[in-house]
Amino acid sequence: MRNYLIDMDGVIVRGDELISGADAFVDRLHQRQIKFIIFTNNPMYTPFDLQHQLQRIGLCLSEDPIYTSAMATADFLESQLPRGSAFVLGETTTFSFARITQAIRWVAGGARFIATNPDSSSPNESGLTPGCGAIAAMIEAATGVHPYYIGKPNPLMMRTALRRLGAHSETTALIGDRMDTDIRVGLETGMETILVLTGVTSRDMVSHFPYRPTRIVESVADFERDGDPS
Repeated sequence: MRNYLIDMDGVIVRGDELISGADAFVDRLHQRQIKFIIFTNNPMYTPFDLQHQLQRIGLCLSEDPIYTSAMATADFLESQLPRGSAFVLGETTTFSFARITQAIRWVAGGARFIATNPDSSSPNESGLTPGCGAIAAMIEAATGVHPYYIGKPNPLMMRTALRRLGAHSETTALIGDRMDTDIRVGLETGMETILVLTGVTSRDMVSHFPYRPTRIVESVADFERDGDPS
């Protein structure tokens, strides 16, 4: 029986809307007692926040299977320097010039520069907003120091997710909608990769990449017809 690592945006939700059939798919995972994690590069929200956001649009699940790049970063910091200290610039809707200046000065002075994810922008209802990668790029430009990114496509996030799940890459499939992050990180972690076409990638775009997903399906709603989850 396979386990699943499932990207949230473009697979389970699209903006503030639940993708058709995603609730039934998650219900089948629960019914068949299949282990899964829903992951996201977005570090802004806690699992509690995301649980309530999903519940509001019709998907009921606990906080336990939700894993974010902020959580992966915390796991990494704890493994590297237990009980160490960190100066945190959170990805928010407002930015403090004073805090960014302080971060620049500390990084220039030798502090370790770690970022939750390399995404330069993220979409919302009004259009694009700057992401963690854009803020990190500003600090990098000022200091000449390149950050270490924890979130996808770094396989580290998937390995920590697998440990949290208590699963092995050989018995786990990754479901995502992006070739450049989801499918790449699944491939580099040694998992079966399943591309869904409900997000940013069309079938025609796949040939532009030097690697391929194991399978392509229209959406997670098609898994029942294909005999998945199994």
